[in-house]
Amino acid sequence: MEVQALTRYARMSPKKMREVANTITGRKAPEAVEYLTLIPRKSARLIVKTLKSAIANAENNNNLSADSLIVKTAVIENGPVLKRFKAGARGSAMPRRKKMAHIRIVLTDGSNN
Repeated sequence: MEVQALTRYARMSPKKMREVANTITGRKAPEAVEYLTLIPRKSARLIVKTLKSAIANAENNNNLSADSLIVKTAVIENGPVLKRFKAGARGSAMPRRKKMAHIRIVLTDGSNN
C-alpha cells in the first residue's frame, strides 16, 4: 500500500532540495529520518518534516507500522516564482527570482495492494 504526504510552496529552490531528496529514495523510513536529521541544510529540515507527515499518515490512516515503510519516491516539483527587484548599480533595478518548491514523498510497505 502506498501513502503520500505533500508540502506545497516551500520557500526554497527546487534544485537545492533535489540534491537532498535524491539521497533518501529506497531507504527505510526511520533510517531516512535519522539520515536527514544529520544533514545541516534547510532543505533537509523541510524534507524530514514532510517525511514525518507521511509516516504519521501511514500509521493513523492505514494502520501500517513505521518500521515496515520504505521511501518509494521523494519528488521535488517546481512551484511558483516570486519576481522581485533589488537596487542595482547606477540607479538600475536588478531582477530577483525567489523560487518555491512542492515536496511529494511516497512511502510503501512493499505489498502490491
